[in-house]
Amino acid sequence: MPNTELSDEQEALRRSVAEFAREVVAPVAAQHDEQRSFPYEVVAGMAKMGLFGLPFPEQYGGMGGDLFSLCLAIEELARVDSSVAITLEAGCGLGTMPIYRFGTEAQRQRWLPALCAGEALGAFGLTEPEAGSDAGGTRTSAELVDGAWVVNGSKSFITNSGTDITRLVTVTALTGTGTATGRGTGTGTGEISAIVVPVPSEGLVVGPAYSKVGWHASDTHPLTLTDVRVPEDHLLGERGRGYANFLAILAEGRIAISALAVGLAQGCVDESITYARSRRAFGQPIASNQAIAFMIAEMEARTHVARTAYYDAAARVLAGRPFAKEAAIAKLVSSAAAVDNARDATQIHGGNGFMNEYPVARHWRDSKILEIGEGTSEIQKLLIARHLGL
Repeated sequence: MPNTELSDEQEALRRSVAEFAREVVAPVAAQHDEQRSFPYEVVAGMAKMGLFGLPFPEQYGGMGGDLFSLCLAIEELARVDSSVAITLEAGCGLGTMPIYRFGTEAQRQRWLPALCAGEALGAFGLTEPEAGSDAGGTRTSAELVDGAWVVNGSKSFITNSGTDITRLVTVTALTGTGTATGRGTGTGTGEISAIVVPVPSEGLVVGPAYSKVGWHASDTHPLTLTDVRVPEDHLLGERGRGYANFLAILAEGRIAISALAVGLAQGCVDESITYARSRRAFGQPIASNQAIAFMIAEMEARTHVARTAYYDAAARVLAGRPFAKEAAIAKLVSSAAAVDNARDATQIHGGNGFMNEYPVARHWRDSKILEIGEGTSEIQKLLIARHLGL
């Protein structure tokens, strides 16, 4: 059973990030959301706190923590701003973790210090225009020519790919005609490898930022690679193992996304309690209305269950136990809790919930992507069913 009581060290981390979220993130969240601007000053503050190096060893400039420590930080940030939370999650889990997990020692020494320090951001280039849930159907190719990989293709919805401090994007690409290694949900065939592409690189074009429904302060772009030449030693991990390795990264990433979803769900509870106590109707606070009180109680229950699910999945990771099914469960349950809580919080706020000056409006817009990104809810159900032998 997972221990839901935080250690003194974990509680200190949670409190420090919560304070940062309240005092630094919250005051500028609405402004960055409205202007669709990347919060460089907030990211610099997170870097100073060491958050981008939380789950990595000190020898590479990290904080020597673990996945659960990262999840605690992500949850607290997401209580006030999901854009900031996903910037940290993607920076650590998708940009840096593949290099730490699968890179050579030379690659780790080359790239990890700046990434862990938050001086640079890395991106994770898996999704393509015709390869989303079917990520094994990648069409991006990389051919080894005169000691360099020549990469051609396109990637979609890539987080942290176009900031001023983005320094690399790890892409999956077909490097041969064999069969993709690793059991995924796709039907694509071909030898898929992972290659680190420095940013900038000649032939790498970062497309215009997407106009998104939510996560307005998160950086997201399409990428086009045309005859991009990358040194041969930028192959990340074993040739032909890129797809399998990325699936492993996504499994852990689902736990971190679950933490983000729990943070958003809890933020909706926080805002609803505050509003229900202060908003008066028919001569009394609406909190005295049993229908409102019950709605908030259900929101809190959803959040508690979702938090317990991601705590359990993270505990399995740290114990070295199988966790893929539990990670999928956590992602499925927490993303639904976030969407449901955001809807209910908006309803509790009435007409004000439809106004962007209230945080719940932003939570509402930010919540839906949690049922889509890092594996849709349908994919999570498929993964769970497979683990049940179905």
